[in-house]
Amino acid sequence: MTWQQRITTALEKRRATEALRVRTVVEGGAGRFLIRDQRQFCNFSSNDYLGLSQHPAIVRAWQDGAERYGVGSGGSGHVSGYTTAHHALEESLADWLGYSRALLFISGFAANQALIAALMEKDDRIVADRLSHASLLEAANLSPAQLRRFAHNDASQLNTLLEKPCDGQQLVVTEGVFSMDGDSAPLSDVQATAQRHNAWLLVDDAHGIGVLGDEGRGSAFSQHVQPEVLVVTFGKGFGVSGAAVLCSDSVADYLLQFARHLIYSTSMPPAQAVALQAALKVIRSDDGEQRRQTLAALIQRFRAGVRDLPYQTTDSHSAIQPLIVGENSRALTLAQQLRQRNMWVTAIRPPTVPVGTARLRLTLTAAHQTQDIDNVLEALYAAG
Repeated sequence: MTWQQRITTALEKRRATEALRVRTVVEGGAGRFLIRDQRQFCNFSSNDYLGLSQHPAIVRAWQDGAERYGVGSGGSGHVSGYTTAHHALEESLADWLGYSRALLFISGFAANQALIAALMEKDDRIVADRLSHASLLEAANLSPAQLRRFAHNDASQLNTLLEKPCDGQQLVVTEGVFSMDGDSAPLSDVQATAQRHNAWLLVDDAHGIGVLGDEGRGSAFSQHVQPEVLVVTFGKGFGVSGAAVLCSDSVADYLLQFARHLIYSTSMPPAQAVALQAALKVIRSDDGEQRRQTLAALIQRFRAGVRDLPYQTTDSHSAIQPLIVGENSRALTLAQQLRQRNMWVTAIRPPTVPVGTARLRLTLTAAHQTQDIDNVLEALYAAG
Protein backbone atom coordinates (compact mmCIF):
# COMPACT_ATOMS: atom_id res chain seq x y z
CA MET A 1 0.00 0.00 0.00
CA THR A 2 1.39 3.42 -0.96
CA TRP A 3 1.27 6.50 1.26
CA GLN A 4 -1.60 7.91 -0.79
CA GLN A 5 -3.54 4.63 -0.68
CA ARG A 6 -3.16 4.50 3.09
CA ILE A 7 -4.47 8.05 3.48
CA THR A 8 -7.33 7.53 1.01
CA THR A 9 -8.41 4.30 2.72
CA ALA A 10 -8.46 5.92 6.16
CA LEU A 11 -10.54 8.85 4.90
CA GLU A 12 -12.97 6.59 3.07
CA LYS A 13 -13.46 4.55 6.22
CA ARG A 14 -14.32 7.68 8.19
CA ARG A 15 -16.77 8.84 5.50
CA ALA A 16 -18.45 5.43 5.35
CA THR A 17 -19.22 5.53 9.07
CA GLU A 18 -20.27 9.21 9.02
CA ALA A 19 -17.39 10.00 11.37
CA LEU A 20 -15.39 12.36 9.16
CA ARG A 21 -14.40 15.50 11.04
CA VAL A 22 -14.60 18.86 9.26
CA ARG A 23 -13.88 22.43 10.30
CA THR A 24 -16.40 25.20 9.75
CA VAL A 25 -15.32 28.79 9.19
CA VAL A 26 -17.23 31.09 11.55
CA GLU A 27 -17.03 34.64 12.82
CA GLY A 28 -16.61 34.83 16.58
CA GLY A 29 -17.17 31.30 17.86
CA ALA A 30 -16.90 32.02 21.59
CA GLY A 31 -19.79 34.35 22.40
CA ARG A 32 -23.54 33.96 22.82
CA PHE A 33 -23.94 34.27 19.08
CA LEU A 34 -21.93 32.83 16.21
CA ILE A 35 -21.93 34.10 12.61
CA ARG A 36 -21.69 31.73 9.67
CA ASP A 37 -22.21 32.93 6.06
CA GLN A 38 -23.77 36.18 7.36
CA ARG A 39 -26.31 34.19 9.37
CA GLN A 40 -26.55 34.42 13.17
CA PHE A 41 -26.84 31.32 15.35
CA CYS A 42 -27.31 31.04 19.10
CA ASN A 43 -24.11 29.30 20.12
CA PHE A 44 -24.40 26.10 22.20
CA SER A 45 -20.93 24.77 21.32
CA SER A 46 -18.62 27.21 23.09
CA ASN A 47 -16.48 26.35 26.12
CA ASP A 48 -16.50 30.02 27.19
CA TYR A 49 -18.50 29.02 30.27
CA LEU A 50 -18.42 32.36 32.10
CA GLY A 51 -18.61 34.51 28.97
CA LEU A 52 -15.20 36.08 29.64
CA SER A 53 -13.73 35.89 26.14
CA GLN A 54 -15.27 39.26 25.29
CA HIS A 55 -15.10 40.85 28.75
CA PRO A 56 -13.98 44.47 28.21
CA ALA A 57 -11.44 44.47 31.04
CA ILE A 58 -9.81 41.28 29.78
CA VAL A 59 -9.71 42.46 26.17
CA ARG A 60 -8.20 45.75 27.32
CA ALA A 61 -5.62 43.91 29.45
CA TRP A 62 -4.45 41.94 26.41
CA GLN A 63 -4.20 45.16 24.39
CA ASP A 64 -2.24 46.86 27.16
CA GLY A 65 0.02 43.82 27.45
CA ALA A 66 0.73 43.90 23.73
CA GLU A 67 1.58 47.58 23.95
CA ARG A 68 4.07 46.87 26.74
CA TYR A 69 5.58 43.51 25.70
CA GLY A 70 4.77 43.14 22.00
CA VAL A 71 2.75 40.32 20.47
CA GLY A 72 5.17 37.40 21.08
CA SER A 73 7.36 36.07 23.87
CA GLY A 74 10.47 35.67 21.73
CA GLY A 75 11.46 32.21 22.90
CA SER A 76 11.18 29.37 25.35
CA GLY A 77 10.84 30.27 29.00
CA HIS A 78 14.23 28.62 29.50
CA VAL A 79 15.87 31.13 27.15
CA SER A 80 14.28 34.58 26.99
CA GLY A 81 10.53 33.98 27.05
CA TYR A 82 9.84 34.07 30.80
CA THR A 83 8.76 37.61 31.57
CA THR A 84 7.53 39.44 34.62
CA ALA A 85 3.97 38.88 33.29
CA HIS A 86 4.45 35.08 33.23
CA HIS A 87 6.01 35.08 36.69
CA ALA A 88 3.24 37.22 38.19
CA LEU A 89 0.53 34.97 36.74
CA GLU A 90 2.20 31.81 38.06
CA GLU A 91 2.43 33.31 41.54
CA SER A 92 -1.22 34.41 41.47
CA LEU A 93 -2.39 30.96 40.36
CA ALA A 94 -0.37 29.18 43.04
CA ASP A 95 -1.71 31.50 45.75
CA TRP A 96 -5.31 31.13 44.50
CA LEU A 97 -5.24 27.33 44.40
CA GLY A 98 -3.09 26.70 47.46
CA TYR A 99 0.02 25.23 45.83
CA SER A 100 3.69 26.13 46.18
CA ARG A 101 4.22 26.52 42.45
CA ALA A 102 2.50 26.91 39.10
CA LEU A 103 4.07 26.38 35.66
CA LEU A 104 2.49 27.81 32.51
CA PHE A 105 2.01 25.74 29.34
CA ILE A 106 0.76 26.72 25.89
CA SER A 107 -2.20 24.29 26.08
CA GLY A 108 -3.85 21.72 28.30
CA PHE A 109 -2.94 19.02 25.79
CA ALA A 110 0.74 19.99 26.02
CA ALA A 111 0.61 20.10 29.82
CA ASN A 112 -0.85 16.59 30.09
CA GLN A 113 1.58 15.16 27.55
CA ALA A 114 4.55 16.81 29.26
CA LEU A 115 3.59 15.67 32.75
CA ILE A 116 3.11 12.01 31.94
CA ALA A 117 6.15 11.83 29.66
CA ALA A 118 8.36 13.42 32.30
CA LEU A 119 7.07 11.55 35.35
CA MET A 120 6.66 7.96 34.16
CA GLU A 121 9.29 5.23 33.78
CA LYS A 122 9.08 1.66 32.49
CA ASP A 123 8.46 0.00 35.87
CA ASP A 124 5.65 2.44 36.70
CA ARG A 125 1.91 2.08 36.27
CA ILE A 126 -0.74 4.61 35.22
CA VAL A 127 -4.29 3.84 36.37
CA ALA A 128 -6.65 6.15 34.51
CA ASP A 129 -10.40 6.65 34.42
CA ARG A 130 -11.66 5.05 31.21
CA LEU A 131 -13.24 8.34 30.09
CA SER A 132 -10.18 10.51 30.68
CA HIS A 133 -9.37 13.05 27.97
CA ALA A 134 -7.53 11.93 24.84
CA SER A 135 -4.47 14.00 25.83
CA LEU A 136 -4.11 11.96 29.02
CA LEU A 137 -4.75 8.53 27.53
CA GLU A 138 -2.54 9.17 24.50
CA ALA A 139 0.30 10.32 26.74
CA ALA A 140 -0.16 7.23 28.91
CA ASN A 141 -0.10 4.94 25.86
CA LEU A 142 3.06 6.60 24.55
CA SER A 143 4.85 6.47 27.89
CA PRO A 144 7.05 3.52 28.92
CA ALA A 145 4.75 2.86 31.89
CA GLN A 146 2.01 0.24 32.03
CA LEU A 147 -1.49 1.65 31.47
CA ARG A 148 -4.58 0.24 33.17
CA ARG A 149 -8.01 1.85 32.93
CA PHE A 150 -10.71 1.62 35.58
CA ALA A 151 -14.46 1.80 34.98
CA HIS A 152 -15.70 5.36 34.89
CA ASN A 153 -15.77 6.91 38.39
CA ASP A 154 -15.44 3.45 39.98
CA ALA A 155 -13.14 3.84 43.00
CA SER A 156 -13.64 0.16 43.88
CA GLN A 157 -12.15 -1.03 40.58
CA LEU A 158 -9.43 1.58 40.92
CA ASN A 159 -8.54 0.00 44.26
CA THR A 160 -8.42 -3.49 42.70
CA LEU A 161 -6.02 -2.32 39.99
CA LEU A 162 -3.77 -0.46 42.45
CA GLU A 163 -3.54 -3.56 44.64
CA LYS A 164 -1.76 -5.50 41.90
CA PRO A 165 2.04 -5.72 42.32
CA CYS A 166 4.02 -2.89 40.73
CA ASP A 167 7.80 -2.54 40.79
CA GLY A 168 7.71 1.23 40.28
CA GLN A 169 5.45 4.15 41.14
CA GLN A 170 1.72 4.41 40.48
CA LEU A 171 -0.10 7.46 39.09
CA VAL A 172 -3.89 7.79 39.21
CA VAL A 173 -5.30 9.94 36.42
CA THR A 174 -8.76 11.46 36.14
CA GLU A 175 -10.64 14.62 35.20
CA GLY A 176 -12.53 16.92 37.54
CA VAL A 177 -15.41 17.36 35.09
CA PHE A 178 -15.45 14.98 32.14
CA SER A 179 -15.39 16.69 28.77
CA MET A 180 -17.88 14.49 26.91
CA ASP A 181 -20.30 13.35 29.64
CA GLY A 182 -20.12 16.50 31.78
CA ASP A 183 -20.28 14.56 35.05
CA SER A 184 -17.85 14.98 37.95
CA ALA A 185 -15.28 12.60 39.38
CA PRO A 186 -15.70 11.48 43.03
CA LEU A 187 -12.32 13.00 43.81
CA SER A 188 -12.46 12.41 47.55
CA ASP A 189 -12.92 8.65 47.05
CA VAL A 190 -10.35 8.55 44.25
CA GLN A 191 -7.75 10.37 46.34
CA ALA A 192 -8.37 8.19 49.41
CA THR A 193 -7.94 5.09 47.25
CA ALA A 194 -4.73 6.44 45.71
CA GLN A 195 -3.29 7.31 49.11
CA ARG A 196 -3.92 3.81 50.45
CA HIS A 197 -1.51 2.53 47.81
CA ASN A 198 1.02 5.40 48.00
CA ALA A 199 0.00 6.48 44.50
CA TRP A 200 -0.01 10.06 43.29
CA LEU A 201 -3.13 11.69 41.87
CA LEU A 202 -3.20 13.80 38.70
CA VAL A 203 -6.44 15.73 38.10
CA ASP A 204 -7.17 17.58 34.87
CA ASP A 205 -9.76 20.20 35.85
CA ALA A 206 -10.12 21.90 32.47
CA HIS A 207 -13.91 22.08 32.72
CA GLY A 208 -14.21 22.84 36.44
CA ILE A 209 -11.68 25.59 37.03
CA GLY A 210 -13.21 29.04 37.24
CA VAL A 211 -16.71 27.57 37.23
CA LEU A 212 -17.00 25.46 40.40
CA GLY A 213 -16.27 26.11 44.05
CA ASP A 214 -15.48 29.15 46.14
CA GLU A 215 -13.94 31.89 43.95
CA GLY A 216 -14.11 29.40 41.06
CA ARG A 217 -11.25 27.29 42.47
CA GLY A 218 -12.63 24.23 40.72
CA SER A 219 -13.48 20.58 41.31
CA ALA A 220 -10.65 19.58 43.63
CA PHE A 221 -11.04 22.56 45.96
CA SER A 222 -14.83 22.16 46.09
CA GLN A 223 -14.38 18.50 47.12
CA HIS A 224 -11.65 19.36 49.69
CA VAL A 225 -9.02 17.48 47.71
CA GLN A 226 -5.50 18.60 46.83
CA PRO A 227 -4.00 16.23 44.24
CA GLU A 228 -0.23 16.00 43.94
CA VAL A 229 -0.55 17.42 40.43
CA LEU A 230 -3.40 19.63 39.24
CA VAL A 231 -3.81 20.76 35.63
CA VAL A 232 -5.96 23.81 34.92
CA THR A 233 -6.64 25.22 31.48
CA PHE A 234 -7.59 28.70 30.36
CA GLY A 235 -9.68 28.06 27.24
CA LYS A 236 -12.89 27.37 29.16
CA GLY A 237 -13.78 29.24 32.36
CA PHE A 238 -11.04 31.83 31.78
CA GLY A 239 -12.20 32.55 28.23
CA VAL A 240 -8.63 32.73 26.86
CA SER A 241 -6.22 29.81 26.19
CA GLY A 242 -3.21 28.06 27.68
CA ALA A 243 -2.79 25.97 30.83
CA ALA A 244 -0.93 25.64 34.10
CA VAL A 245 0.34 22.78 36.24
CA LEU A 246 0.01 23.26 40.01
CA CYS A 247 2.43 21.25 42.15
CA SER A 248 5.09 21.30 44.87
CA ASP A 249 8.42 23.08 44.63
CA SER A 250 10.32 19.87 43.95
CA VAL A 251 7.93 18.71 41.22
CA ALA A 252 8.11 22.13 39.57
CA ASP A 253 11.91 22.03 39.63
CA TYR A 254 11.81 18.49 38.19
CA LEU A 255 9.47 19.53 35.36
CA LEU A 256 11.69 22.49 34.52
CA GLN A 257 14.45 19.94 33.89
CA PHE A 258 12.54 17.13 32.17
CA ALA A 259 9.20 18.39 30.73
CA ARG A 260 10.16 18.62 27.06
CA HIS A 261 6.92 20.34 25.97
CA LEU A 262 7.82 23.14 28.37
CA ILE A 263 11.52 23.32 27.62
CA TYR A 264 11.30 23.26 23.82
CA SER A 265 8.17 25.36 23.17
CA THR A 266 7.96 29.10 22.72
CA SER A 267 6.14 30.40 25.79
CA MET A 268 2.73 32.07 25.55
CA PRO A 269 2.81 35.76 24.62
CA PRO A 270 3.28 37.96 27.70
CA ALA A 271 0.17 39.88 26.65
CA GLN A 272 -1.79 36.64 27.03
CA ALA A 273 -0.45 36.24 30.56
CA VAL A 274 -1.60 39.81 31.31
CA ALA A 275 -5.07 38.97 29.97
CA LEU A 276 -5.19 35.79 32.06
CA GLN A 277 -4.28 37.79 35.17
CA ALA A 278 -7.26 40.07 34.41
CA ALA A 279 -9.50 37.03 33.85
CA LEU A 280 -8.44 35.60 37.21
CA LYS A 281 -9.35 38.89 38.88
CA VAL A 282 -12.84 38.73 37.37
CA ILE A 283 -13.28 35.06 38.32
CA ARG A 284 -12.45 35.84 41.97
CA SER A 285 -14.70 38.93 42.08
CA ASP A 286 -18.41 39.44 42.76
CA ASP A 287 -18.87 39.62 38.98
CA GLY A 288 -17.40 36.13 38.67
CA GLU A 289 -19.66 34.80 41.41
CA GLN A 290 -22.71 36.31 39.71
CA ARG A 291 -21.72 34.65 36.44
CA ARG A 292 -21.39 31.29 38.19
CA GLN A 293 -24.83 31.71 39.73
CA THR A 294 -26.33 32.67 36.36
CA LEU A 295 -24.77 29.63 34.73
CA ALA A 296 -26.01 27.31 37.50
CA ALA A 297 -29.58 28.61 37.07
CA LEU A 298 -29.45 28.07 33.29
CA ILE A 299 -28.14 24.53 33.77
CA GLN A 300 -30.95 23.75 36.19
CA ARG A 301 -33.54 25.16 33.78
CA PHE A 302 -32.18 23.12 30.88
CA ARG A 303 -32.07 19.87 32.84
CA ALA A 304 -35.63 20.36 34.06
CA GLY A 305 -36.84 20.96 30.51
CA VAL A 306 -34.98 18.08 28.88
CA ARG A 307 -36.32 15.33 31.15
CA ASP A 308 -39.18 14.33 28.87
CA LEU A 309 -37.15 14.25 25.68
CA PRO A 310 -36.47 10.85 24.05
CA TYR A 311 -32.70 11.11 24.51
CA GLN A 312 -30.35 9.63 27.07
CA THR A 313 -28.80 12.21 29.38
CA THR A 314 -25.89 11.92 31.80
CA ASP A 315 -25.52 12.82 35.46
CA SER A 316 -24.12 16.20 34.53
CA HIS A 317 -24.70 19.33 36.56
CA SER A 318 -21.93 21.15 34.72
CA ALA A 319 -22.08 23.43 31.69
CA ILE A 320 -21.66 20.34 29.47
CA GLN A 321 -25.07 18.82 28.74
CA PRO A 322 -24.87 15.88 26.31
CA LEU A 323 -27.89 14.26 24.70
CA ILE A 324 -26.88 10.74 23.66
CA VAL A 325 -28.76 9.54 20.57
CA GLY A 326 -26.71 6.49 19.54
CA GLU A 327 -26.14 6.44 15.80
CA ASN A 328 -23.86 8.88 14.00
CA SER A 329 -26.46 9.66 11.33
CA ARG A 330 -29.07 10.58 13.91
CA ALA A 331 -26.71 12.92 15.74
CA LEU A 332 -25.80 14.66 12.47
CA THR A 333 -29.46 14.99 11.48
CA LEU A 334 -30.43 16.49 14.83
CA ALA A 335 -27.57 18.98 14.71
CA GLN A 336 -28.67 20.05 11.24
CA GLN A 337 -32.30 20.41 12.36
CA LEU A 338 -31.21 22.72 15.16
CA ARG A 339 -29.09 24.79 12.77
CA GLN A 340 -32.12 25.24 10.59
CA ARG A 341 -33.62 26.91 13.67
CA ASN A 342 -30.54 29.13 14.05
CA MET A 343 -28.99 27.16 16.92
CA TRP A 344 -25.39 26.00 16.70
CA VAL A 345 -25.01 22.60 18.34
CA THR A 346 -22.24 20.12 17.56
CA ALA A 347 -22.67 16.39 16.90
CA ILE A 348 -19.93 14.38 18.62
CA ARG A 349 -19.18 10.96 17.14
CA PRO A 350 -16.68 8.13 17.50
CA PRO A 351 -13.74 7.98 17.92
CA THR A 352 -14.16 10.98 20.24
CA VAL A 353 -16.85 9.02 22.12
CA PRO A 354 -17.48 5.24 22.24
CA VAL A 355 -19.23 3.58 19.31
CA GLY A 356 -23.01 3.74 19.70
CA THR A 357 -22.94 6.86 21.89
CA ALA A 358 -22.98 9.62 19.27
CA ARG A 359 -24.48 12.70 20.83
CA LEU A 360 -25.35 16.34 20.71
CA ARG A 361 -22.96 18.09 23.07
CA LEU A 362 -24.62 21.27 24.26
CA THR A 363 -22.59 23.68 26.34
CA LEU A 364 -24.29 26.43 28.32
CA THR A 365 -22.61 29.69 29.29
CA ALA A 366 -23.29 32.63 31.54
CA ALA A 367 -23.71 34.71 28.37
CA HIS A 368 -26.89 32.82 27.49
CA GLN A 369 -30.28 34.15 28.50
CA THR A 370 -33.32 32.29 29.80
CA GLN A 371 -35.03 32.65 26.42
CA ASP A 372 -32.09 30.93 24.72
CA ILE A 373 -32.62 27.87 26.92
CA ASP A 374 -36.34 27.83 26.22
CA ASN A 375 -35.73 28.20 22.49
CA VAL A 376 -33.30 25.28 22.28
CA LEU A 377 -35.62 23.09 24.36
CA GLU A 378 -38.49 23.93 22.02
CA ALA A 379 -36.32 23.04 19.03
CA LEU A 380 -35.29 19.75 20.63
CA TYR A 381 -38.93 18.86 21.34
CA ALA A 382 -39.83 19.59 17.72
CA ALA A 383 -36.93 17.47 16.45
CA GLY A 384 -37.68 14.66 18.91
